[in-house]
Amino acid sequence: MKRRTFLKTTSVSGLACALPPFFPFPTNDEYTTEELMGKAKVELFGEGINLRKAAHDSFLEMKKAAYSAGFDIKIVSSFRDFYRQEGIWERKYLSYTEDERLSPLKAIDKIIEYSTIPGTSRHHWGTDIDIVDGYPKASGDVLVPGKFENGGPYEGLKLWLDENSEKFGFYLVYTNDPRRRGFKYEPWHYSYAPISIPMLTAYRRLNVMKLLLQEEFLGIEHFTAGFVRTYVQDHILDINPKLL
Repeated sequence: MKRRTFLKTTSVSGLACALPPFFPFPTNDEYTTEELMGKAKVELFGEGINLRKAAHDSFLEMKKAAYSAGFDIKIVSSFRDFYRQEGIWERKYLSYTEDERLSPLKAIDKIIEYSTIPGTSRHHWGTDIDIVDGYPKASGDVLVPGKFENGGPYEGLKLWLDENSEKFGFYLVYTNDPRRRGFKYEPWHYSYAPISIPMLTAYRRLNVMKLLLQEEFLGIEHFTAGFVRTYVQDHILDINPKLL
């Protein structure tokens, strides 16, 4: 899918991520801004799992069912706080601008093919997981779409997840729908909907531009209101509609 460059000069006034909610549940006022941005201390459960209690318990049930079907679900990544995401972002920014000598704008556009801006990641919530099958041997980067497709080491697990993950409340976030914008297809990224849906609704009420302007990570000086507005619409909201 052809990527689109989002960074255009415009005014930063009047930008907010307060869009009308698309599902009938009320916003959970217990979710603070710090919590939604990955800056709060969150109670997480499970060694190597690190999810909120309900998500953790449901994941174990899904893992058990998958095991009975011949698959060993392994979590590659789950909860990431703001500061870890900041480290990922800055490492990639330096790699693209210094090693590959891309312009700052092109580097940012490249980063957001797969990686989120710090403070905007679903992994901040303790509801989302990146998973693979622990049985097959796979070399190199395991989070590659081709490894979940025909002939790939995780093809079997992906087919099982397509049939069963939603029974346990876990939904694929970034689908392969050709009409979808934002992050590229991630067949490994699942979200626990009973918690992530109300958290997304609460997140949509934040003024993302105002919050990001308070940060100092590399490249943020190149953000504009137009870029952030499009990023919110495409990367945060253009996801599996079942998670809205």
